[in-house]
Amino acid sequence: MPTDYLPIIILAGVVVMTAVRRIGGLRLDIWQIMLIGAAADLAAGSISPHRALMAVNPDVMLFLFGMFVVGEALVESGYLYHVSYSIFKAARSTDALVLLILFVMGFFSAVLMNDTVAIIGTPLTLFFAEKHNISSKLMLLTLCFAITIGSVASPIGNPQNLLVAINGGITGPFAVFFKHLAVPTVVNIFAAYLVLKFFFRAHFHKTPLENSREALKDPHLASLSRVSLVLVILLVSVKVVTISLAPAFDFRLTYIALIAASPIIFLSPKRFTILRGIDWRTLVFFASMFVVMDAVWSSGAAQGLLRRPGFDPASMDSIFALSVLLSQVLSNVPFVALYLPVLTRAGAGVDGMMALAAGSTIAGNLLILGAASNVIVIQNAEKRGATLSFIEFARVGVPLTIINVAVYWGYLKVIG
Repeated sequence: MPTDYLPIIILAGVVVMTAVRRIGGLRLDIWQIMLIGAAADLAAGSISPHRALMAVNPDVMLFLFGMFVVGEALVESGYLYHVSYSIFKAARSTDALVLLILFVMGFFSAVLMNDTVAIIGTPLTLFFAEKHNISSKLMLLTLCFAITIGSVASPIGNPQNLLVAINGGITGPFAVFFKHLAVPTVVNIFAAYLVLKFFFRAHFHKTPLENSREALKDPHLASLSRVSLVLVILLVSVKVVTISLAPAFDFRLTYIALIAASPIIFLSPKRFTILRGIDWRTLVFFASMFVVMDAVWSSGAAQGLLRRPGFDPASMDSIFALSVLLSQVLSNVPFVALYLPVLTRAGAGVDGMMALAAGSTIAGNLLILGAASNVIVIQNAEKRGATLSFIEFARVGVPLTIINVAVYWGYLKVIG
């Protein structure tokens, strides 16, 4: 068996283990499964230790670390639940709450980057589940779908859109993304509500929801958390301006996360409590994922698929099909990094680039591993005693993704 296929086999094993989550009587977390996959690639010689170390993206790791600090402080201080009342107090029923989460979290995902919302939104949605006696699985799926769908319509909604905006030859990326993807995104948010309503109809209870503002647990830490949130919003605004006016200027998301975390790390007496409480397991997952995906990349298997005779890489059908399917294998950011040059050489226009952004992002609704934000949500939820299995996610995610792709594909065809 050619060695080049070993990384693919190992990745397939990771996917299967993620679905099963058990080896004999031992239950494994997602981060442990990905770590085993990375170790298997190293043991098999599919990737060298030096290349494995270089594969770990420090920008992503530092961004997640900074946002985990902010998210943990928001929860530890009680400020997250305190301030959420102002946004969600209008929700008087399960239907209203699900719709509000879909639209509010979808909006914030578009402007604050999807992983940020995954970190902050998970404890909040679990709080709503407990407070209002709603299924935690319904709340977690609502959050996952809101984050994924909402981030489609913005060049800063997720890392793969940012790649398309900067390297896809797009002038005025915010206007272009809005024109091509805003309307189908709103349609798909309503579609997510209807699909969730269908699968969880027994959990949409008729009991009126009683909302009340939660008291702060630590006013000083809450003040620092408020400063951190303001910094995030201000710095994201700077990012928006730089992408629009000076796309070559490298104002990294890492800077936003670390600057936002600084007040908490340097000024809070609870800094060590917060650092101990952040989701280190998810950081291990991401480090391991970079190793596994780089081994797959190095195998050349995915690149070989794109070079098949008679294959038209710039057709709308090809872009959506490959984006959704290969994003499950390579993850969406590496896939877009691989496919962008192919589309550019094939002469794809704005419609093709928007199809790539939409397809690679909406792939996150298909399976858990289709988007890093899904993993952040589930790992964060498991830390708090709740979870979603691979099958539970796919049961709802597969039909929703089919609808989502049809909506984006149809809309881009009509306006193209």
